[in-house]
Amino acid sequence: MTKQELQAYIQTNYPKENEACEWKEFKNLKHSVSGARKEDIISYISAIANMQGGNLVIGVEDGSLAIKGIQNLSAYTAESLPRRLLENCTNLSSEGLQIEEIITSDTHQIVWIIHIPKHLPRKPVYAHKTAWQRKGDSLIELTSEREAVILNESIAVDTDWSANICKDATFEDLSTEAISVAREEYKKKHSRIAEEVDDWSNKQFLNKAKLTIHSKITNSTLLLLGKDESSYLLGSSVPQLTWILKDADGMEQSYEHFGLPLILSAKEVHDKIRNFKYRYMADSTLFPEEVDKYDNWILYEALHNSIAHQDYEVAGRVNIVEFPDKLVISNAGSFLAGDIQSIIERDTPSEVYRNKFLCACMVEINMIDTIGSGIKRMFSIQKKRFFPMPDYKIADNKVEVTIHGKILDEKYTKLLSSNSELSLMDVIFLDRIVKKQDLDKAIVSDLRVKGLIEGRKPHLYISAKVAQATGDKASYTKNRAFDKQYYLDLIIKSITEHGSMTRNDINSLLWGKLPEYMDDTQKKNKINNLINELSNKLKKIKNSGTNTSPIWEFSDV
Repeated sequence: MTKQELQAYIQTNYPKENEACEWKEFKNLKHSVSGARKEDIISYISAIANMQGGNLVIGVEDGSLAIKGIQNLSAYTAESLPRRLLENCTNLSSEGLQIEEIITSDTHQIVWIIHIPKHLPRKPVYAHKTAWQRKGDSLIELTSEREAVILNESIAVDTDWSANICKDATFEDLSTEAISVAREEYKKKHSRIAEEVDDWSNKQFLNKAKLTIHSKITNSTLLLLGKDESSYLLGSSVPQLTWILKDADGMEQSYEHFGLPLILSAKEVHDKIRNFKYRYMADSTLFPEEVDKYDNWILYEALHNSIAHQDYEVAGRVNIVEFPDKLVISNAGSFLAGDIQSIIERDTPSEVYRNKFLCACMVEINMIDTIGSGIKRMFSIQKKRFFPMPDYKIADNKVEVTIHGKILDEKYTKLLSSNSELSLMDVIFLDRIVKKQDLDKAIVSDLRVKGLIEGRKPHLYISAKVAQATGDKASYTKNRAFDKQYYLDLIIKSITEHGSMTRNDINSLLWGKLPEYMDDTQKKNKINNLINELSNKLKKIKNSGTNTSPIWEFSDV
């Protein structure tokens, strides 16, 4: 094909850089296969393989798709390169690893498309002894969340417990009330045939709603619609929701267990949660006087997600722990969909589900959706309410989400209300800064470029630009460090006025003017550095006292 035809081919088949596709020019192939870590071919192979697999297009200019062709091919051929990749990428599968070579007929330029297989179950792919993944346009080391997904993925790949037929179960083991509720929710989901649904028998309904398989009851059927006394049919699994009430000190005040059918238990747990009205302590012109502590849609989404993705084979419960100002909902099992940021940015259905059949059942009866927007919508709702973002903790084979029921930081709330142009991801990142949570360097750099934050990690704070927009100039001033010269000039001015100053005098002069985020040790060290600067480097002041009781005055030098 010609150069123009090749460019059209790439635009059609590999049109967008994302987790599954990357374009690279790699001018000198000899030093690009296994060269600088994080920048060479094997690093990109690792990153793409550790997601869902994909393609690396070589010989194309990054960004423009201009055909540049591969240079210095003496070291490798399309036939020899796979062997070198397998040698340098630990755990890389040879199955599906292919090099597609295309040579333009008019310009004789060579482009390679490396087809990269997905990682093997429970085996991250390493390059330079590091497992990589894509994040935006750059590579980062594999996150703990994504690593947990890979290490536990075989559970989802090998079998679907939720689709197993429960041989000893009969329709007598199902709750008529639960079936009735499922009918109503199914009619909401499929409003076009709502009238027709009323004419179906229970057996017809369950089959048409895909809650049974050819009239055979599955584990999912029992989970959602089974009578509580029929839970023994699920063996060692514990189909149970546990609600726990705790006070501000974490002391348990009350608890209650809820068993089958989970379609009813979820509502019972929802009704236990004390969703009082919350009054904003902020400018009444910006906020409504009262809102619910928790948005009802978010409550059900978090509850139903925990039911859908619980690992029932490890005999764990879904726990709902209620504190005075937050809810913590957790379920057993790793988060197979990846890390939360990727889910929000990708905004597409997950390709891997632990309980695929159960998820499909819950979609049919309006409990969850599979369009990939549920988690993103939770964050968006909290943003519109000016509340803190949900916090996800994914570790130790458990997924835990915290939903906040109060404002944590009035400055952050004013920021959201005054700047409707902020993207959802910007809000999520700023939310983490308010909570003093760690952020990648690239994200911090992006927020800084946008003028949203200032300071140095870990002491980041809202910028002057935002502080002025929100009327929070006082807090900004308390956090912002002045230029070093400002502090030096203060010391010089005070010695000029008083003739000399003790260390305690200098401490009193500067202490309240140093950033609020500094602790006492940091402030002492800062003042030490300023004094050393004036005495040892600039030679402007000298100590006329002792080392333990210094008296600082102007130097004769």
